[in-house]
Parts: sequence; C-alpha cells; structure tokens
Amino acid sequence: MRREVFTKKEEHRDIPIIKHILFSGKQNIPWKDVEQYLKRYIGNSVIVKEYQDSIEIGSDFPDEYSASNYTKSLRGATAKAKANAAQIIEEIISTATNKRWSENKKEKHKQDARKGWYRYDASFGIVVQGSNEGNARLNQYHHATLVIRNGPTGLFLYDMINIKKKRVSRLSQIDYTVENRFLSH
Repeated sequence: MRREVFTKKEEHRDIPIIKHILFSGKQNIPWKDVEQYLKRYIGNSVIVKEYQDSIEIGSDFPDEYSASNYTKSLRGATAKAKANAAQIIEEIISTATNKRWSENKKEKHKQDARKGWYRYDASFGIVVQGSNEGNARLNQYHHATLVIRNGPTGLFLYDMINIKKKRVSRLSQIDYTVENRFLSH
C-alpha cells in the first residue's frame, strides 16, 4: 500500500501530518471502521527514534484505541483527530518524546502491565482546507501515547490519550516534506 507521509520540523523534531481525512464528520465517528483500519498494523514493531525503544502493535490495540473509555468521551474535532491519527500511528510513535514510567495501579491490568506503563509525549498535525485552496491551515495536536511494559523488553502500544489542540498555523507559513512509503500491510 502506498502512503505519502508529510512531516514538519518543529523544535528539532519531526511532526507527522495527515493531509487526507479518511474518517470525516465530527458527530458520529465510525469507530468500528477505525478499529478495522488499525488491524493492518497488528504485529508491526516501531522504533521510537529518541530512545531506540521497539514498541509492538499487539492485537488488543485496535479495540482499545477505538473503544476505550477515553475514546468514548471524545467529541467534535478531538474525536475526528484521534480517528484520523490511525493513518499515521507508526509515524506518531517513531517521533514520540519525553518517556516516563509509572506503576500499574489498576487490577484490570495486573497481568498485561505487570511491569508498569510508559507514557510518551507525541504530536501530529491535520491539514484543514478552507473555502478556497489558499486558506489551508494546520491544526496541531499534542497527546500522551500509552505503552504497556509486560516484561524486560516487552513494550506494547495501548492507547493515545489526553489529546489537546496545540495551535493553528496557516499552511503557507509551514515548511514540510513528503516521504513516499511503500508499506507491506
């Protein structure tokens, strides 16, 4: 499958950009479709560039991402942003920063997160078209990526939470690059 991945440089790091909206609408996000879309990544491992951590995308991830309590609480543009971030989930993981560990506190995760959790900070952008081509802007989002640690080296992607709109920039003011990728999904 061929994908174009756009990135923007900010503060010496890349921020993945979504140029094409796959899941539109702000009211009724088709979360089952998002879950199906994410299943293509199961079994893939992604390296977090800053730490060289290898994070596996396990079979639990698509359901948690699309049906977690956090996801169910989302409305409007934030829900649309999370749904569309599924398109560039690997790029988001690879550019994550600010890794920090916390102990597991929930009985529900005593087996799968027995070695605790990692949180990484990450960002992504979504290109939003105005009424004419010249009015394009970039909505940038910042969030925490949750990763389960269940063994000495076992890191598994769990969810993306605390999504906040960071700022809006006119697209003409942003330098960004395009990578053509051929991915085996």
